[in-house]
Amino acid sequence: MTIEQFVAQSIGEWKSMRSGHSLAFQIFEDVVSEISITPIKSNDPRVVELLAKSGISSENLCPFFMKWEADSDWEPENPGEVSKGECLLIPIPENNSKGRLIRSIGYAESEEAISSYQLLEDGTFILNTQYGQSIAEERIWFVSENVRCRSSIIRTSEGAGILQASFASEVRRLAV
Repeated sequence: MTIEQFVAQSIGEWKSMRSGHSLAFQIFEDVVSEISITPIKSNDPRVVELLAKSGISSENLCPFFMKWEADSDWEPENPGEVSKGECLLIPIPENNSKGRLIRSIGYAESEEAISSYQLLEDGTFILNTQYGQSIAEERIWFVSENVRCRSSIIRTSEGAGILQASFASEVRRLAV
């Protein structure tokens, strides 16, 4: 599987159920999310701007936009509060199985990030990101055309301690 195939297979509306274990706070969290993944054109001004900021240029682009709304059972101040966000992602392939991914907002920390990715022979997508305060490793794989799984581990910036571990199952919303 190439990055273009992985992105194409990810396009759509997804319902996600994630369980997270915060080892740092000794808390277990259940999160239900609505995720929307849409392709965008390479000449979109947001893509051009993010590429310029990163100093990276490439001809082989398959940028996409991800939007989410999440409802967590662990919101200490307002249990009914919905968390939401959006992110522009631009994969930059180095070859058929490796490359970099520019993110307008990171997964573990709310900052722009450049991650490295790898696609395994079985289609598993592995994303590694070094942030200022942490290191994140995410894995995404398709169980079928309309079901995918995602796991993540967030470590301390030195990589010694695990702060959080999570697992999500995501089901594509089909048009009826």
